[in-house]
This record gives sequence, C-alpha cells and structure tokens, in this order.
Amino acid sequence: MAASATTPVAPSSGGSSSALSMEEIRALTDLSDLEAAYSRLCAEEKAVEEELEMLLNQQGSIESKMTALHRIGPNLQLIEGDAKQLAGTITFTCNLAENVSSKVRQLDLAKNRLYQAIQRADDILDLKFCMDGVQTALRNEDYEQAAAHIHRYLSLDKSVIELSRQGREGSIIEANLKLLQEAEQRLKTIVTKKFDEATRQEDLPQVERFFKIFPLLGLHEEGLSNFSEYLCKQVANKAEENLQLVMKTDMSDRRAAVIFADTLTLLFEGIARIVETHQPIVETYYGPGRLYTLIKHLQVECDRQVEKVVDKFIQQRDYHRQFQHVQNSMMRSSAVERIEPRELDPILTEVTLMNARSELYLRFIKRRIVSDFEVGDSMASEEVKQEHQKCLDKLLNNCLLSRTMQELIGYYITMEEYFMRETVNKAVAMDTCEKGQLTSSMVDDVFYIVKKCIGRALSSSSIDCLCAMINHSITQLESDFREVLCNKLKMGFPATTFQDFQRGVTSAVSLMHSSLQQGKFDTKGIESTDEAKQSFLVTLNNLEVCSENIMTLKKTLESDCAKLLQQGFGGEQAQPKIDSCLSDMAAVSHKFRDLLQEGLNELTNSAIKPQVKPWINLFLSVSHNIEEEEFNDYEANDPWVQQFILNLEQQMAEFKAGLSLVIYDSLTSLMTTLIAVEMEKVVLKSTFSRLGGLQFDKELRSLIAYLTTVTTWTIRDKFARLSQMATILNLERVTEILDYWGPNSGPLTWRLTPAEVRQVLALRMDFRSEDIKRLRL
Repeated sequence: MAASATTPVAPSSGGSSSALSMEEIRALTDLSDLEAAYSRLCAEEKAVEEELEMLLNQQGSIESKMTALHRIGPNLQLIEGDAKQLAGTITFTCNLAENVSSKVRQLDLAKNRLYQAIQRADDILDLKFCMDGVQTALRNEDYEQAAAHIHRYLSLDKSVIELSRQGREGSIIEANLKLLQEAEQRLKTIVTKKFDEATRQEDLPQVERFFKIFPLLGLHEEGLSNFSEYLCKQVANKAEENLQLVMKTDMSDRRAAVIFADTLTLLFEGIARIVETHQPIVETYYGPGRLYTLIKHLQVECDRQVEKVVDKFIQQRDYHRQFQHVQNSMMRSSAVERIEPRELDPILTEVTLMNARSELYLRFIKRRIVSDFEVGDSMASEEVKQEHQKCLDKLLNNCLLSRTMQELIGYYITMEEYFMRETVNKAVAMDTCEKGQLTSSMVDDVFYIVKKCIGRALSSSSIDCLCAMINHSITQLESDFREVLCNKLKMGFPATTFQDFQRGVTSAVSLMHSSLQQGKFDTKGIESTDEAKQSFLVTLNNLEVCSENIMTLKKTLESDCAKLLQQGFGGEQAQPKIDSCLSDMAAVSHKFRDLLQEGLNELTNSAIKPQVKPWINLFLSVSHNIEEEEFNDYEANDPWVQQFILNLEQQMAEFKAGLSLVIYDSLTSLMTTLIAVEMEKVVLKSTFSRLGGLQFDKELRSLIAYLTTVTTWTIRDKFARLSQMATILNLERVTEILDYWGPNSGPLTWRLTPAEVRQVLALRMDFRSEDIKRLRL
C-alpha cells in the first residue's frame, strides 16, 4: 500500500493530469485516505486505458483522411495560382471601368449644361416672341391668342429668366418682362369685363369664349366662380318661371297631385343638363378635378330653389298642419276628430316622389364628381384622395336639399304609419266573408294596404324610410292584426246542439224541450252556432293566407331592394339594415303559423276529440274474445270499424268544405294521431282470443286504408305501435314472439318495450301468464 502511494502518476492521453498531485499523495498518512486515493487513481487509469483504446480504433480512419489530404495538396496550389490571376484581371477591369465612368460623367455634365444653355436661349426667344405676340393680339382683339402668349410666358422657368436678367442682355429682358406683366394685367381686366358684359347680355357663346380664357391666365378659381354665377342665374330664372306656372296650375289638371314633385324634377334635370353640357369644357380647359368647384356653386343655387319649392309645397298642401293633426290623432288620450286617411294618400305619394327625384339627382352628382376626382387623383397621394372624399360627402350630406328631404321624410313616416294603421282598422271593421269563400275580405284588404305603404316607401329610394315602414308594418301585423285573429280563435269552436244531444248533454235536452213546449224549434241558436263555426274555420284559413302573404311580400321586397342597391342607392349599411328587417318579417310569418297550429289544436280538442273518443270507446262494447261462429258473423256484419269510418267521414266533411286543403290535411293528421292514441288505450283494456286478434288486425287495416285516402301525410308511422300490437295478438303461441324479436326482427323496428310486449301478450286469454313471464326479451 505504501509502495502504491509513492508511484508517480502519469498524465492522461487527453493532456489533463490526475486529480491528485504527488505532494497531496505524500501528505496522506491515514489508511482510509490512502485507500480512497488509490481507488480514484485506479478509476482514472481505467478511463485513460479506454480512451487510448478508442483512439487506436480510429487510427485507420484518420490515416485514410490524411492520405486524401496529401492528394489534394497539388490541386490546391493550382487553385491558388488561378485565384491570383483572376484577382489581377478584376483589378485591371475595375480600373478601366473607373476611367471610363469618369469620362461619361464629364460628358453628362457637359450635355446638361448644353441643354440648360439651349433652354435659356429658347426661353429668351420665347419671352421676346410672347411680348411681340401679345401686343399684336391685343391690338387685333384676338384675346385667345393673347392669352396663349401670356400662358406661355407664365409657363417659363422663373429661375432661367432670373439668370438671363443677370447677363449682358439683362436690360432688354427686364423691359420685355415689364411689358408682358402690363399686358397680363390688361388682358385680365379686359377678359373679366368682356365676360361680365356677356353674362349681362346672356350671350352664351361669348360667355363660354371668355370662360375658356380664364385658365390660360392662371385664373382657374375666378373663372369657375364667375361662370358658376352665370349658370346659377340661369337656373334661378328657370326655376322661378316653373314655380309661377305651378301657382297657376288648375287643380283638375292630370298632374296637379304631383305638381311640386314635377317642379323639383325640372329643376334637377336643368342642373343635370348644365353639368353634362359643360363638363367637357371644364375638363378640357381647366383640367380634371375642377368639376367639383362648379357643382359646389350650382348646389348652393339648387338648395335655394329647392327651399322655395318645398316651402310652397308645405303651404299649398298644408303639410305641417296635416302632420300635427296626425300626431294628435295618434295619441290615445286625444279626443280630437281623427283625420280621414284617404286625405293623406296624394300627399304621401307626392312626398315619396319628391324624395325619389332628389335621391336620383344626388346620385347623378356623386357619380360625376367621383369620376372627375378619379382622373385628377390618379397620381395623387392617399391623403389627397381622402380629403376629396370628405369634401364630396360633406357636399352631399350637408346640403340643404338633403336636410330638407330628411325632414319631409321624417314627417312622412309618421303620417304613413297613421295611414296604414287607420286603413287596416277599417278593413278589419268592414270584414265580410261571402258564401263559398274560404277567407274573409280583411286578409286581402290588409295586405293590399301593407304592400301599398311599403311600396310607396320603396319608391322614395330612401333605405331608412323603407326600413322604418317595414318595421311599422311588422308591428301592425304582429301586434294589432294578429291580435284580432287571436281573439277570434279564443272564442273557440262551438259544438252544435245536435252534437250535444248525441253526447247526452243535459243542456241540449233542456233546449229542445223548451223549444218543443213553445210549439216550434228555435233555430236562432243553431244559426249563431253555425256562424261561430264558420268564423273559426275562416280565421284558420286567414292565418294560413297571412303567413303565406308575408313570405311572398318578403321575397318581393328582397328582389326590389336588390335592384335598388344595384342602382347605387343607400350606403354601406343599407344591406344589413334590409336583411334585419326582412328577417323580422319572416319571424312574423312563423308567428302566424304558430297561431294557426294553436287553432288546429283547439279545433281538434273541442270538435274532434269529444266525438272521436266515444266512437272509439264503442270498441270495448264489441267482444274480441270470440270463437269461429262469432268471427264469421263479424265478417258478414261488421260490428264497429265500418260505422266508425262512416262517422269520421261525416264529421270531416264539414271541415273539408270550410278549410283550405293544407289546413284540412294538417287537421286530418292531428285527428289520425288522436285516433292512434285513443285506439291504443282501448286495445289495452280489451281481451282477445286468437280469432279476436285476427278480427282486430282486419279492423286496423281497414281503418289505416281509409285514413291513407283522406290525407297526404304518412300515417303508417303513427299506427306502427298498433300494428305491432295486432301482430302480437295474432300469434299462435307465446314463444312465437321470439321469431320477430331481437336478432330475428330483420328490418322491423319495434316501437313497443319488452314490458309492453308482455302486457299485450297478457290480453290473449289463451296465453298462460307463466309462459309470458318466462320469455327472455
């Protein structure tokens, strides 16, 4: 152990020394420390041996790589030489290119200076030419040519002229410039004066002649302003003339009812004609993007004339007083005399026509300005485009025309709502049902009124107005009209005296006894009962037609609104608004359909169920625990089902004559469901023999065959449970059910639970309860 401690420790192959130095080992005196040091050294020795073994194993791979490197050496020397040669070539080419480019720059500089010299010479010559030309043109009163020379002078490069003034010809150029400036001011004065004279004389060719000269003198805004002022005078004169004709119009005239709408139309058409006529002139001589200025001035005059026309309309039609009267009439607590709705009809039509013409005019203006801006802003920044869009929106939305029409339409909506509500109430009050008709008059009348009001709102071309009237019509149909039909249904379907008599009701016997004592049978009660019956059935038909009419109206509005939006009316939110209103309309249609279903349920419970249930209960009075002789007798003289079918046919004949095909079909379906439920109850209360089960199967098949002929609904599904009961009751033995149950059922889906199957099997008197209990279902 001591010898091991004095042995020197060699460094590892990785170049790292032992964790213990010789001094540390010599300093160890304790045996346990020496043993620990020895263990560590042994572990290090083992690691070094493993590392050496790994390096020796890699010797072949390292030698092959070294051989490959020795082979690459000569090639690398060749590559080095080629690289040096390529670097020399690139350096030479770079120096050559630098020399050539410096000469090209010198040539380009010389060329630019030459061009500047030529430009300077041309500008000096142009300056002299413009000075001579403008003097000659002014003497000859050739103002177009003079303006062209001034325009050429204004287009010259000011910096070049300034350099020329500093040269040897500076005094000459200074004199020319002074003459040109004087000529410019003189020409501006002449053109302005001549233009004013032409406008006073209303000489359109001369007005247009001098209008074209303004932009050549740099007077774009002044030219457009003066020309717009002239055009506005023309518009004002024509509008005043038309308004005077309105005041003289005889009220018996064919267009008297819409004379103010026609007057606005003439005003809008006149402005549109002016824009169409002069837009090419403005674009040609003033450049794109200037049409907005012209239209902005025209719109001010348009607003002024619209205000006059609308004021006359309000005065002549007594519009504000009519609106106030309507408001008072709509207040529930108001005791004032209600205004007659038909008095409002022509006024409402004229207002919508006025708004439609206004919307059409504003759409025309918008289209013209947008197309002009698109050309002018083709190279403009996004900020400029947005600024122009803001100006356009401000012009269209804030002009007096838009505000005035919005005010008129606001009044119109309230008056139209009143018109619709009052006429619908009249239609309901005057409701009649002619003999042979399934529906009453108020359904067609009400929907004619609703369609008329919505159609009139649609004709205004205002999406907000249309949506408001759709919402009002929905409220009218859902709250008021549906409530009328609901109240009629709440009166119920009365049973006739004869039905009460058949059921043995004491009140019917008392009625007949009282009538016989008086020596005659009182038919007044029967007649009133018949009227109540007809009213109930007619109400059901009315509900169905209402639901269909609402959906038809919705589809029509979808088509009409789509056309309106395609024409450019309404904003970005127009489509969502319309979609929301139309979805509400569909919801109202479903509410009418739900009320119809409630009415059918009421009819089934009050008229059909009290009759059908006793007829079905007669099944219990017919024994089905029969033998061969009774079975043959039943086959010859049917004891129950044929009479039951006859009773059903007689009862449903009344409803078939008074209900539409769709409602009658739905009622028959409800009756079929009722029969299936009640039949199941009586079957479970009966007892059967083998032949009795066969008899029940025959009766059930006859009943299903009859009901299939009187309805288009599938009824076999409703009688599936009864059919399976008949199958069970026809079994020869209890265990035969296993041939139809579970994996042996095939395509048959059992509607009866195992407990119900055992219950039906127990109805067979010849089946033992022990056998039934032993079944594993």
